[in-house]
Amino acid sequence: MKITFCALATVVLSMLQSAAVDGGWKPAEGPLKTRWAAAVSPQNVLPEYPRPQLVREQWQNLNGLWQIVIGPRDGAQPSTFGSASILVPFPVESALSGVGRRVSENDRIWYQRQFRVPRDWSGKRVLLHFGAVDFEARILVNGKEQGIHRGGYEAFSFDITDSLHPGVNEMVVSVWDPTDAGTQPRGKQVRSPKGIWYTPASGIWQTVWLEPVSAAHIEGLKITPDVDGGAVLVEAVTPALLGDYRLEITVRDRGTKVGAATLQPGREARIPISKPKLWSPERPFLYDLDVRLNLGSRRVDSVRSYFGMRKISLGKDERGFTRILLNNKPYFQFGPLDQGFWPDGIYTAPTDDALRFDIEMTKKLGFNMARKHVKIEPDRWYYWCDKLGLLVWQDMPSGDIQRSGQKPSMVRSGESGRQYEEELGGMVAGLYNHPSIIIWVPYNEGWGQWDTARISGMVKRLDPSRLVNSASGWVDQGCGDINDIHKYPGPAAPEPERNRACVLGEFGGLGFPMPGHTWQAEKNWGYRSYPDREKLQEAYLDLVAKLSPLMEEKGLSAAVYTQTTDVEIEVNGFMTYDRGVVKMDSRTIRKVNRGWMNRR
Repeated sequence: MKITFCALATVVLSMLQSAAVDGGWKPAEGPLKTRWAAAVSPQNVLPEYPRPQLVREQWQNLNGLWQIVIGPRDGAQPSTFGSASILVPFPVESALSGVGRRVSENDRIWYQRQFRVPRDWSGKRVLLHFGAVDFEARILVNGKEQGIHRGGYEAFSFDITDSLHPGVNEMVVSVWDPTDAGTQPRGKQVRSPKGIWYTPASGIWQTVWLEPVSAAHIEGLKITPDVDGGAVLVEAVTPALLGDYRLEITVRDRGTKVGAATLQPGREARIPISKPKLWSPERPFLYDLDVRLNLGSRRVDSVRSYFGMRKISLGKDERGFTRILLNNKPYFQFGPLDQGFWPDGIYTAPTDDALRFDIEMTKKLGFNMARKHVKIEPDRWYYWCDKLGLLVWQDMPSGDIQRSGQKPSMVRSGESGRQYEEELGGMVAGLYNHPSIIIWVPYNEGWGQWDTARISGMVKRLDPSRLVNSASGWVDQGCGDINDIHKYPGPAAPEPERNRACVLGEFGGLGFPMPGHTWQAEKNWGYRSYPDREKLQEAYLDLVAKLSPLMEEKGLSAAVYTQTTDVEIEVNGFMTYDRGVVKMDSRTIRKVNRGWMNRR
């Protein structure tokens, strides 16, 4: 085959242009990657709208290549950023960031990028949004500080309008993350990963974006379904009391208007819905919600959202057991512990398709719930749970004293307690509108467990519409709506109680390292290990067969199997860490899971 000089020149030029656009980016070396990693590039990195429950048409995604410098924590801002780049929003430690290196509590991460504000945004206020940055972020635009945010899991934003100028603008983000050298909530991130503790995810790890709004605009929505009353309660949050403005709220069922209200900002609308279609894993029906802010006949702001008519509560079954009720009927919940780690993105899924895949596979295996374990996901993960129909128990990320034993901490520093409560409140408020979330879990076992009854009451006051599982496993303080035990491999059930439901918050942990799909070749582990897929499946089916009697004889309301996927050296997932293989026969698992749950 002959290649002409012109053709060769064209190929070379194309390669150079591609390299220039990519900034020389390529994934860092890593032990394992998913099939979605091949779709990731600086021109195509998580392009989806990041906030599905408060949608505006205009926005600008700032994901992509940023410049990066890692220096001493107390060092000054670099005078120049050089050529080193990072692919935002992947954490510094991840392969997909292109950096793939650890940082310590003595390091500071400096990010820099340039951007232009679209001309048609003229006259608007410009908001800069961060999905999440771990842990402490200081934001500067054109050299002017916008603010500091502390907390590794919640979204935050700044109005940067007054710092902008025509043409090219510069943003600098300074991040410090002590991981487990600090007391802040961090989940399973540690500086020295081993066993059930994993690689940290420092820095920007969710989408960064710009949004134009009017000075008077809708900052947020609080949506509460009232199934018994056949209505939905909607409150729109605005920057201030806007006496001359009016909110116009419309509920639609697949385009057909089924409810509406007009009211003054600062008030709650109660919108009746005739014969509401109830949301459940079997029928995850979502209503559309349009909210407009008007001044006279002029529309000032408009957002789109959605909600599900769903109720979660406690009640007695025909045998007198206290059960978890979904839409006023006993509903047994069975699903995996879902840790949300990725071999190539650590805390950040490579693509939205990857994020959706875990939920689809959980449903395909016959489960109806997942316990999101000591991590808070991007909004799009909960969006897919809402849309596809998966119940969620949402853990608060643990921190401070990360002991896995059976004794809670009785003492917590003032700074640690304040940070924990601030982030806990932020989690409840930030995820409040998702119908898939039915249970809040403030503590896992004894990990940083402190002042449990007060914290449980705090969560209940913030959200009386959901149940509170005050502490999942080992250290029950007798408060909250649920008594939760852990048993490996199990299964087991707590003794029935009059006022609380009894659940098995973790069990299983059956391990099998799938050759060619492990984080490391040797020294992998599960709570129980098996030599092949056949033995693994046999052991799983034996465990599940023992669950049904506990439901009938002990009033067990739910069970959580460890876990969705392998995570680093922990190999007790239904799937391998790269999501390349389902270790057991999915048809058999689905048939068994759905078969005995349908007897509930």
